[in-house]
Amino acid sequence: MSADPAALLDQPFGSFSALVAAWGAHNGDAPALHDGTTTLSWRDTADRVERIAARLQADGLQRGQAVAILGMSTVNYALVYMAAIRAGGCAAPLTTSASPDQLRGMAADSGAIHLFIDRAKLTELGDFTLPIAGQVVLDEELDSFMAAPGTLAAPFTPEDKDPFNIIYSSGTTGIPKGIVHSHGMRWRQVTFRASQNYGVTSRALLSTPLYSNTTLVTFLPTMFSGGYASIMGKFDAQKWLERAAGERITHTMLVPVQYRRLMQFPTFDHFDLSSLKLKFCTSAPFPAELKAEVLARMPGGLVEYYGMTEGGVSCILLAHEHPDKLHTVGQPAPGHGLKVIDENLQEVPPGVAGELVGRSNVMMLGYKNQPEKTREGYWTDPADGSVWQRMGDVGRIDAEGFVELVGRTKDVIISGGFNIFPIDLETELAKDERVVEAAVVGIPSDQWGETPVGFVVLQPGVGEDALEDIRTIANSRLGKTQRVSALRAIAEMPRSHIGKLLKTELREIAQAK
Repeated sequence: MSADPAALLDQPFGSFSALVAAWGAHNGDAPALHDGTTTLSWRDTADRVERIAARLQADGLQRGQAVAILGMSTVNYALVYMAAIRAGGCAAPLTTSASPDQLRGMAADSGAIHLFIDRAKLTELGDFTLPIAGQVVLDEELDSFMAAPGTLAAPFTPEDKDPFNIIYSSGTTGIPKGIVHSHGMRWRQVTFRASQNYGVTSRALLSTPLYSNTTLVTFLPTMFSGGYASIMGKFDAQKWLERAAGERITHTMLVPVQYRRLMQFPTFDHFDLSSLKLKFCTSAPFPAELKAEVLARMPGGLVEYYGMTEGGVSCILLAHEHPDKLHTVGQPAPGHGLKVIDENLQEVPPGVAGELVGRSNVMMLGYKNQPEKTREGYWTDPADGSVWQRMGDVGRIDAEGFVELVGRTKDVIISGGFNIFPIDLETELAKDERVVEAAVVGIPSDQWGETPVGFVVLQPGVGEDALEDIRTIANSRLGKTQRVSALRAIAEMPRSHIGKLLKTELREIAQAK
């Protein structure tokens, strides 16, 4: 075995691709990637990354140019992702849930000359074509696409500002914005996490899509650290439990709705999860009572990350160390700054709710081809001219520096001139033992401008005749300006592929009735 590559992680900046090659030589036959069907050793992983990268270069891939990937998360998907970066380009995973028109827009925006797409997605699209000439079917043609065994790609030494990946935002309308992350940003972000939480013995289970930054929060540090990544194409509670137990998983990233499904799985407690060391969560609000249940029933620590794909501030809640702070998303990570500003863009004192803005060394380069949108996402501190990322959330900071989220800026309901934060109403509705989950949105009102409408998922056996009683009890604990005007039952909350609640759809449902 070669010298331990872990020492490279201590450097202030380095090459992800060099680490993959080094781990390939060091770990040899140790498993690196698995997707339930295919398993690759570290040696084979490094070899295939080199061979795909060599072919990309031979096809004319330019420095910083995107390589588009579209399909279910698999070993081959992960190989292309890493190879795009090794070749000197950047990975551009496209959102599988996007509409055909959105996919066309993202493909064109990326500037890619290669599209790696799986057969299922190709069949789904039918006659619809994307504006990328070089097309490779991921699950059928990758072996014949890559260069001959043993071929090495031409050297590529990244610079701090070189693009590493483009993550397309999960907006429900229009063409998603392409968020460009740099090599420097990824190195600083991931080596911090690698040094804290990961190592060569790490075994990570990934159950969210590889096109999502949520997944990369676990996938990248696992690869940086020479560990093992087990990839699930689609989340299923029973299959997750079987793989976590059978593969002796140590690390996992799950979104709140996945934690809830695991907690509700009838035979959850029959599975041996004792190998778990750390569980992570991000991307959507994580209710305090659900965190408490996960802490009580799942082994290992629980870490919640709060932040934006664009960067700005990252907050970290070590829930197992701060059980009294489960209503918060933790404190800003070391070296990260956080401020709260009012509607006039002026900073407010601690304890006062306002818009969150953050600043750190892990901010995006900007939105691809959209400089005006990039500028709109920033706030400039009038005191010193420093640039901060507008986080899109309303929150407050307590005396100990823990951050409590109140809502999204776009979700704040203005009723009769008063600001209503949906989370306050949702919390009261969710306290009712008949309610599994609650969400509140604002809809237009002739009398108040906007009025809050609630949606609840009811416990099995609870009928809709309980709705008015649930609403009345919740309203009795709310202020006069906060009260829910109507409450409706819904079988399941609408969510994106990574568990984000789609309040746009709830508003449409509320206004249609």
